[in-house]
Amino acid sequence: MTVPTSSGTAASVPALSVSGLTVRYGRAGKVPPAVDGVSFDVAPGETLGLVGESGSGKSTIGKAILGLQRPAAGRVLLHGADITRASLRQRRVAAIDLRVVFQDPYSSLNPAQTIGQTLQEPLRVLRVPKDKRWRRVADGLAAVGLPADAAGRYPAQFSGGQRQRIAIARALVCEPQVIVLDEPVSSLDLSTQAQVLNLLADLRGRHQLALLFIAHDLSVVRFLAQRVVVLYRGQVMEAGLVEDVTQRPGHPYTIALTAAAPVPQPAAQARRRAAREALGIAAAGAAPPPAAGCPFAARCPLATDVCRAERPPLVTGDDGADGTGSAVACHHSGQARGLRLPAGTA
Repeated sequence: MTVPTSSGTAASVPALSVSGLTVRYGRAGKVPPAVDGVSFDVAPGETLGLVGESGSGKSTIGKAILGLQRPAAGRVLLHGADITRASLRQRRVAAIDLRVVFQDPYSSLNPAQTIGQTLQEPLRVLRVPKDKRWRRVADGLAAVGLPADAAGRYPAQFSGGQRQRIAIARALVCEPQVIVLDEPVSSLDLSTQAQVLNLLADLRGRHQLALLFIAHDLSVVRFLAQRVVVLYRGQVMEAGLVEDVTQRPGHPYTIALTAAAPVPQPAAQARRRAAREALGIAAAGAAPPPAAGCPFAARCPLATDVCRAERPPLVTGDDGADGTGSAVACHHSGQARGLRLPAGTA
């Protein structure tokens, strides 16, 4: 099934396409897959958010796309070309169009190298002529709002937000068309988060970048993404336009994620917590998932025998902003929409 794009239509040739992706860290039949049949597309100039709790498979999907984790099944297409099991030599060519920004701006930069050396390194691997490297380094630093003399300094001389800008510049110097962003703002304070998110939105529009934005916070994804895929235990629970998924969630798990988002006022947070507990959605780890069926059944107040026996299909509704609505994998999605937080607590 093709998840609706931000314009309500499927892109003719997505910049990035993931189809039926399955990743296992243990033997089949012994350990559940970390990623189980996940599919999505990302169009040029679009941000797709991958959202879920820790252990939902978000980062594993990113690793499989980048060639850091071998999939058990499924395909990864970059501009229509299959790179799922590409060799190291083929990956070197693909790396021109596909880059990554990691979560921790402190550990992702080599403290023994200057910023200029760090930004030049991928260009050297890609065999970019030496006379063009420094020009690209200067352009990359300028694109993220840092002065050219930053190239001669070391990572320890920069703040966390500046280091993440440098990590973004390292991706940009290769002039990619697709960037995987693995929790790029989760280690930053709120004001710095906003600055980095605004920078990413500006770069996306300026360069028509396709961004895969991996995060656990729906409010952050709502700011940057046009569409969102909600994951739980490696499976897609809900997917669609960000307005539909965040404002009109159709899966109990999405409703739980929305209800868990923090708010700055203590009194409002207390009311929100009480309302969330009243929904009857169990906390993570409260009960083991069933061996078959919906992985969220053990936590879901709507779960019935069919939920524990049969995996629900991903079905598109008709109440969305584009006339189609989000796609929901729930046997009781109609009832689930009644689990929303009361007015005044959202």
